[in-house]
Amino acid sequence: MQRSFGSPMTDPHLLYENPLIGRYASREMAERWGPRRKFGTWRRLWLALAEAQRALDLRTEDGKHPRIGDDQLEALRTHLDDIDFAKADEFERKFRHDVMAHVHAFGEVAPAARDIIHLGATSCYVTDNTDLILMKESLKDLCGKLASVIDALGTFATTWKAEPTLGFTHFQPAQLTTVGKRATLWCYDLVMDLQELEHRRDGLKFRGAKGTTGTQASFLALFRGNHEKVRHLDLLVARESGFDEVYTVTGQTYSRKVDSFVLDALAGLGQTLHKWGTDLRLLAHRQEIDEPFEADQIGSSAMAYKRNPMRAERMCGLARYLMNLPKMASDTAATQWFERTLDDSAPRRLYIPQAFLCADACLKLALNLANGLVVNREIIARGVQEQLPYMATENVIMACVARGGDRQQAHEVIRTHSHAVTAGIKTGTFSSRELIARLQKEPLFSGIDFAKALEPIRYVGRSAEQVDEFIAQEAKPIRERYVAALGQLGEVSV
Repeated sequence: MQRSFGSPMTDPHLLYENPLIGRYASREMAERWGPRRKFGTWRRLWLALAEAQRALDLRTEDGKHPRIGDDQLEALRTHLDDIDFAKADEFERKFRHDVMAHVHAFGEVAPAARDIIHLGATSCYVTDNTDLILMKESLKDLCGKLASVIDALGTFATTWKAEPTLGFTHFQPAQLTTVGKRATLWCYDLVMDLQELEHRRDGLKFRGAKGTTGTQASFLALFRGNHEKVRHLDLLVARESGFDEVYTVTGQTYSRKVDSFVLDALAGLGQTLHKWGTDLRLLAHRQEIDEPFEADQIGSSAMAYKRNPMRAERMCGLARYLMNLPKMASDTAATQWFERTLDDSAPRRLYIPQAFLCADACLKLALNLANGLVVNREIIARGVQEQLPYMATENVIMACVARGGDRQQAHEVIRTHSHAVTAGIKTGTFSSRELIARLQKEPLFSGIDFAKALEPIRYVGRSAEQVDEFIAQEAKPIRERYVAALGQLGEVSV
């Protein structure tokens, strides 16, 4: 049954709120993709276009006077941020066009410059270029946050580089590794994600001033056929906006493959964080590693004893959403008709900001996790000891052979005892230590130092050395490159 709950003006909780904004992402990322920053950037792009046209001596139709005056530029500069959103909404209801609504809203507060705002441009001059500016800034932000996660996880790996733990293949007990070595597996995937995000950040170019269908015809007309000035105009607005290069050719929009490339990179980060989060959840089930847990935190509303891995679960959930966004960007790139079709506009308003907000939220959780993981050494050691008797049998065979014993005979003795002990473990009759007790009684293995054979550190290979090599080769250069971004703590508010 529907009920009336009042109006949005009197009840701020009446309308749906995007959880990425209200619950998960950082404030700086939310503000970056908010309307004030978006439309403020539009105004700065209109100013950059007018300044470039003035610098290139754009003249009136008779060629006798500058087309853009210093007073007009000053009017634009004075009113970059005093956006009347209500007035812009009023214009949009009238014109059914968001860009023209803001052209008129800007013109009302800067009437001296009204006739030169958006001169020669198409809507995508502000919409596409703004998206590129915000994507570049967001990629830079995410790279810094990802570097912080790599740094924290690298510290964790170094701290626990020599701590033996049970390794798994097929989620079945395998050879030993160390807690730190396992962490480098998570961290190395993040290093590769950082490389891909840096590649996309550094490869972004500007759409620039390309005109309605990308031919720059309107600007060529304004500059009376002067191709060099039109080319220069394109570069000037790009450089003013923080870009060194423009896309060589565009339609009305820059190629939507660019968006697809960026979302693929963000989804790749989601893959890594989902895998790491899943591993943490499995380790939490084994009680080997716990995520941060506050003193008053509640794990379950019904089961008071529960201590659930909610951060890792949330990171997996958000990462799953992030991993599924590229399909829409791919469809958009594939279905653009000729120079442009407007069915790209609505989905891009959704998936581009949300991809960055979601990646930001995932990294916020990841940093909190990396800085607060709790290693339960006793439980890990217990798991190692349960499986170590089986792992030690190969070394026992080698020691037997070294003393002149028959390898095949030793193998058969061990096979027989191990199967019998395993059957006993499944019925609760034996523990795995029974296997060692049985082997010690075998004359074939007389004189073998079983205590030495059961030292866990003998079974971790080069795990500790590999951690050191990883830190030196992969983590250290990132720490040096992003030194200003490191040392942050990942705060999770909800």
